[in-house]
Amino acid sequence: MPEVMFAGPDGRLEGRYHHAKRPNAPVALLLHPHPLHGGTMNNRVVHSLYGRFQAMGFSVLRFNFRGVGKSQGRYDGGIGEISDAAAALDFLQAVNPNASMLWVAGYSFGAYVGMQLLMRRPEMGGFVSISAPASHYDFGFLAPCPCSGMIIHGEEDELVPLNSVQKLVDKLNTQKGVAIDFRTIGDAGHVFTPPQVETLSDMAEDHVLSVLNRSRMALAAD
Repeated sequence: MPEVMFAGPDGRLEGRYHHAKRPNAPVALLLHPHPLHGGTMNNRVVHSLYGRFQAMGFSVLRFNFRGVGKSQGRYDGGIGEISDAAAALDFLQAVNPNASMLWVAGYSFGAYVGMQLLMRRPEMGGFVSISAPASHYDFGFLAPCPCSGMIIHGEEDELVPLNSVQKLVDKLNTQKGVAIDFRTIGDAGHVFTPPQVETLSDMAEDHVLSVLNRSRMALAAD
């Protein structure tokens, strides 16, 4: 789990990076919760997903947004953080030029930033959004959403009502060629307990592996 520092738009950014052995391995970028509310790359959800993507054979990066940990700069209201994520993806692509697929996974604020990144980088092949803050931010920018993906939400989320996320899912699922794998966790709030983190990690792994398997089957059929 080597520490890495890479250039961001407002100074150097701190991350942890695992490089897969396979030369054309898929890559995943993981984005943490809100910097002003204690969010860091060591958040238990982000840390758990980091291990899962690694186990699935991905090259995977988690990093601290500007102003968090050793990352330089200051919080920028979500705008600069989208640029940070783009810089992190640049780093991933530079060290994985032959990656077979690009994924982004984010939790809470990180889910918002990740879905903004989708719109800026059409080469993205999949996403996992956990506790997407659909009641706090306007997700109307996903028109059209560039790829299918997964959304996971706690049924008892006290910060983001389940129905706000259901509306987002319904809207995305009406788009041509887009299918959202929407799963909920009973009794889960916005912050997940360790057992709930395992549950959501299992869900994410199940989704990602199914997409990878379909991709491999499609390639074999060509």
